[in-house]
Amino acid sequence: MHSRTIEILVGAFMAAGLVAFFFLAMQVSNLSNSGNGEGYDVIARFDNIGSLKVRSPVTMAGVRIGRVSGIDFDRETYEAVVTLRIESRYDVIPDDSFAKIFTAGLLGEQYIGLDPGGSEKYLQQGSEISLTQSALVLEEIIGQFLFSKAEEGGKLE
Repeated sequence: MHSRTIEILVGAFMAAGLVAFFFLAMQVSNLSNSGNGEGYDVIARFDNIGSLKVRSPVTMAGVRIGRVSGIDFDRETYEAVVTLRIESRYDVIPDDSFAKIFTAGLLGEQYIGLDPGGSEKYLQQGSEISLTQSALVLEEIIGQFLFSKAEEGGKLE
């Protein structure tokens, strides 16, 4: 009887561990807290989005106000077209706001940060953010640095 009780406790402990692992995986994968789907879509165009992904956060002043809901490519302008799903409670964002792609940490995930403008008109369903700053690609920065150092070395001779 004592052995049976231990087996039941070990089974319950394993089940609790699996449930905890599931919730941890949901937190890490950005699938939890995806919102209730209510909100409005805004378009932003970038020359380079780096490794930005669908479901990446959209923040303003460090607060998550939405998520990236779609990424597409415009064949005519050769730009990435990013659709931002802003939660409906954030409905007073000026329409001249500035969208930038940031990286969380040195090599972390990329996200979009919005800087508010000064307009008295607000973003709404279907609006387009015209002021954008593309992602900084680490490889390009290193390449530019090495190229500039090589030019400096050539001038010294």
